[in-house]
Amino acid sequence: MSADLAPIPTRAVRNPARAYRTTARPAPRRTAPTGERTALRSALVPVLPALLALALGCWGLTRQHSLWRDEAATWQAARRSVPEIWAMLGQVDVVHGLYYLCLHAVFALGGPGLVALRLPSVLAMAVAAAATAATGRRLAGPWTGLAAGLVLALIPNIQHYAQEGRAYALVTASVAVATWLLVRGAGAHRERPEPGARLRRLGRWAGYAAAVLCAALLNWFSLLVLPAHAVTVLLARRRGRRGVLMPWLVSAAVAVAGALPLVLASRAQAEQVSWIKPVAWTTLLGIAALVVIGFGCARVPYGRGHRAGAGQRPPALSLGSVALPLLVVPQAGLLLASLVRPLYIDRYVLFTNIGFALPAGLALAVAVRAVAARRHRLRTGVLLAGVTAVGFVALLPVETGLRTAASRVDDVLRPAELVAAQARAGDGVLFLPAARRDTALVSPAAFRGLDDLALREGPVAGGTLKGTEHTPARIRAGMRAHRRIVLVTDAAPAAARPVPAREAMKKRVLAEEFARATSTETRGRRVDVYVRKDS
Repeated sequence: MSADLAPIPTRAVRNPARAYRTTARPAPRRTAPTGERTALRSALVPVLPALLALALGCWGLTRQHSLWRDEAATWQAARRSVPEIWAMLGQVDVVHGLYYLCLHAVFALGGPGLVALRLPSVLAMAVAAAATAATGRRLAGPWTGLAAGLVLALIPNIQHYAQEGRAYALVTASVAVATWLLVRGAGAHRERPEPGARLRRLGRWAGYAAAVLCAALLNWFSLLVLPAHAVTVLLARRRGRRGVLMPWLVSAAVAVAGALPLVLASRAQAEQVSWIKPVAWTTLLGIAALVVIGFGCARVPYGRGHRAGAGQRPPALSLGSVALPLLVVPQAGLLLASLVRPLYIDRYVLFTNIGFALPAGLALAVAVRAVAARRHRLRTGVLLAGVTAVGFVALLPVETGLRTAASRVDDVLRPAELVAAQARAGDGVLFLPAARRDTALVSPAAFRGLDDLALREGPVAGGTLKGTEHTPARIRAGMRAHRRIVLVTDAAPAAARPVPAREAMKKRVLAEEFARATSTETRGRRVDVYVRKDS
């Protein structure tokens, strides 16, 4: 007989029909405990933005097999031995020394290819998106954190530098981690006293100091994050969080002390930023627009459900007190410094995008949750995924443009192909300015058999990036000894600047004694072939 027909004690059954219906119900499905489901959802908050940033970074990573001039400098420097890199830093690019050493290690593992050159930046932006999401979750709940991380991953400027072999993505990741540790450290003094709690607090502040120092050693302009965090700490103190100021001051002092030797050493190489132009009014308008949007989004009211989950304490800091100083203060500081000497370049303060993504994520999360609450058939996660997809599609023209060779100032590789096709063995070759020699340095096979008329000492031997050139008289003599000269130069005339005597000599001899036979422009550079007029 079936077990369902087993006798039931009479004292437990008053209504036999009701008892039958009760026992006939199917057993409830076994589900994961609430704590496990919450932990899983919490883990997805930083993971999903990181995966999006990773996917966007890997999409079109080689950029139509192109390499622009700054990446060419990274490629050259990272391929040298450690002693050779160290010797070079005494003359040029000391601010990028740590990055070159990191890429040297990457090249030693994976070889000096375009993917190996840019993959560290891709991974760094994935870390930045994850840390931003974790910060937003801590400040305003999981939906805000998830939305903030997704917003950061989609920002075109972030996608741009996620695919560039320079240090700016790594700086952004370091600042994002430092900001997350600051938020964690600001709330640590409110935790219940437990064994090891003091040690964990010390670890967070030590990690904060290490993250800020790492960012500074990659590019010391990132120290502008400290005034922004100072505003955050002071706002926390006004709200009664008095256990934050002293550990932050100690951590900041450690980071500044560690970066000070680099700051002092870079002063001797200040001419490397002499090319920076004064800030254009269009740039100022763009900055103002982002700040206005950021402040507007930060003022979006969000309820307790957005701030913390059930049973969680509210955060020690507000989202606005963390995000808005990070958005405004570093840019304002660099703009003020530019009044004395032009220094403002958006990539130097790329990390301020974190300060925009957090309030934008908050506004997006509030809007999505409000729509989901009205449309009971829509889940918040599905709706947020749809909005992210719409944002991706809307930005598609920009995103595809970023993954072409035309998205950068120039392409070092394409001119080398033209030289290989047009030059003849024994021809002379000139680079105007001398920095355009990077084309030959990254593609030496294309210049094999050509005579570099101006080069006196190679970059590696001289500890430079472009080599050391002869005197003007020696360059003129070398030019007159050749019937054909191949010139690699910029497609557009350089901005008004003092012309070194060597460059003036190259131009004068070419104009007076040679005739241009062919001229081919490609991706920001031009390759000309000159023939002697008397030949």
